[in-house]
Amino acid sequence: MKVKSYRELRVWQQSVDFCVKVYKITSIFPKEELYGLTSQIRRASVSIPSNIAEGQARNTTGEFSQFLGISKGSLAEVDTHLEIAKRLGFLSSESFQLFENEIDTIGKMLNALQNALPKKQ
Repeated sequence: MKVKSYRELRVWQQSVDFCVKVYKITSIFPKEELYGLTSQIRRASVSIPSNIAEGQARNTTGEFSQFLGISKGSLAEVDTHLEIAKRLGFLSSESFQLFENEIDTIGKMLNALQNALPKKQ
């Protein structure tokens, strides 16, 4: 099956949904964190679907794989920021666990997509 657009990729769709949830939850963070943790979490979450899209639009599967790797790095960054937010009391343990479940799912999807890409001969 040939993917015509990144919009067809479930991992991109789920990453966009995840990003929206991140924006909503960070809107309740303390205002003094707007240019700190809030900004960092939002940037990293936006980077996940953005790099999937950019990679899929590139010319080679090698480039696509590289951008999927960047998405995985951004996912780990969001995970770390959310852990810090939880420890600072900005995020409940219950909310954190919901995000952790989504992070795990998106990470598995990114790995599966990266592994499904044709390897160089």
